Amino acid sequence: MSDAVVIDTNIWLDWLVFGDPGVTRLRAAVAAGRLRVMATPVMRAELLAVLERPMIQARHGDALACLAGFDAVATIHPPAPACGLRCTDPDDQGFIDLACHLRAGWLISKDRALLRLGRQARARHGLRVLTPTQFDAAYNLPPSALPESP
Repeated sequence: MSDAVVIDTNIWLDWLVFGDPGVTRLRAAVAAGRLRVMATPVMRAELLAVLERPMIQARHGDALACLAGFDAVATIHPPAPACGLRCTDPDDQGFIDLACHLRAGWLISKDRALLRLGRQARARHGLRVLTPTQFDAAYNLPPSALPESP
């Protein structure tokens, strides 16, 4: 399975803004170099737009600092051609297209439109479309690579 991962915008918020413990294993796998994060300029721009929303600003306040966290781990690729899987949410189509085009092993999302494509994505492209909880159960990361509990 490929070590490439595509991460949906809401998961980035969990990672960069909310410090959600549900993304701990994902963050650890990226930090340990076991997963390579892939994105497009459109995904980056969408994340910045969300980070600049008043509700998010009230929570964190520094959109550019959050975006720097994204930039530190994401490799930017041009938008991918259509992969043959049709997402019912046009705003999410780029995530599935990129993941399939790059033959990523993982697409991490909480978006129902993307998650509904999971079975087809796995059968046609070897791509696992999972929530962070499903990723935790599926991804085998040695305990020594996980951060210690406080």
